[in-house]
Amino acid sequence: MPGELPDGQPVPADGSLPPAALAAVGRQRFGVYVHVPFCASRCGYCDFNTYTAQELGGGVRRETYADSVLAELDLAARVLGDNPPPRIDTVFVGGGTPTLLPADDLARILERIDATWGLAPDAEVTTEANPESVTPESLKTLRAAGYTRISLGMQSAAPGVLAVLDRRHTAGRATAAAAEARDAGFDHVNLDLIYGTPGESADDFAASLAAVVAAGVDHVSAYALIVEDGTRLAARMGRGELPYPSDDVAADRYLAAEAALGAAGFSWYEVSNWATSPDARCRHNLLYWTGGDWWGLGPGAHSHVGGVRWWNVKHPSAYAARLADGASPGQGREMLSGTDRHTEDVMLRLRLATGLPLPVLDDAGRVAARRALADGLLDGAAYDAGRAVLTLRGRLLADAVVRDLLP
Repeated sequence: MPGELPDGQPVPADGSLPPAALAAVGRQRFGVYVHVPFCASRCGYCDFNTYTAQELGGGVRRETYADSVLAELDLAARVLGDNPPPRIDTVFVGGGTPTLLPADDLARILERIDATWGLAPDAEVTTEANPESVTPESLKTLRAAGYTRISLGMQSAAPGVLAVLDRRHTAGRATAAAAEARDAGFDHVNLDLIYGTPGESADDFAASLAAVVAAGVDHVSAYALIVEDGTRLAARMGRGELPYPSDDVAADRYLAAEAALGAAGFSWYEVSNWATSPDARCRHNLLYWTGGDWWGLGPGAHSHVGGVRWWNVKHPSAYAARLADGASPGQGREMLSGTDRHTEDVMLRLRLATGLPLPVLDDAGRVAARRALADGLLDGAAYDAGRAVLTLRGRLLADAVVRDLLP
């Protein structure tokens, strides 16, 4: 999903959308994102819109958070009015740590989404979780409520790496939670890894890969560590306590991930994501990457409907206050131009194993594609079939390839 946006245009107090955007509802798959901004502690690398109890201050309580989300859902139903989505294909509850909310609250939110718009019979319903925030009992409650997929933040199997990242769980807890999720009946289980952490050795990462393979999950996400300004990790590096990540090391780790996961039956379908089958791919993220529509509920959540993108106020207290006053929590929005859509289409689709059709590119982009092909960055067979698909080397240089393909 696109990252932080400028202030943009104001959102009407009632959250209303232009008629053209409403008329477009139903032309694309439609999903719902729910942001839960609570964390038990802040990881050193994290700059997401999340808050510990100490950071929240007064006026915000987890116990009433679900009610605020449901108030925004009611507003969304009023906004779409006579143009509701024909069905909800995917729901993704992210954070933060969604499973810090009681499982019954997560169940209640999903039940209301279904009652408001209707879940497709084969809807994918995902929640993120930290390994220490779930139990066999809570997982069974979530599965019974209709959650079909869980994404667990493992990050590493090495205790020293977890300590640098300020993770709270023990090295074996993530794989144990994955087993509990499978036992609870979840159709799909993902484990997230981060590679390139200062102090992580090649053997550390190999052990992490071996652990996720042994866990029997059907999806793995692996991301290079990014040091964001304002985080505790960035401050430690600025003081010289830790070295900055190495691009060469990150490339070596990525190649190790591709080799180990490929040997275990996983196939990449997006640069940072591998699955054991098409059914195991995250359909909600594919909705983002292929230009679908979604309504984002929660503080700081982003939405996109019919070419209009907007984002909510970030702090939970401001979010709740606006909804309590009957107003939209939207902070700003933008109307995507044809150029905007083209740029995002190239940026996102090129990261997919399906790639993008060459005719999508302008003349300069097609020249750049031929150059990327000659450099071994695009797959020759796919190119001959009319598509730009990254090779393994191209995946390592994906951002540079995108820059060359765009005007």
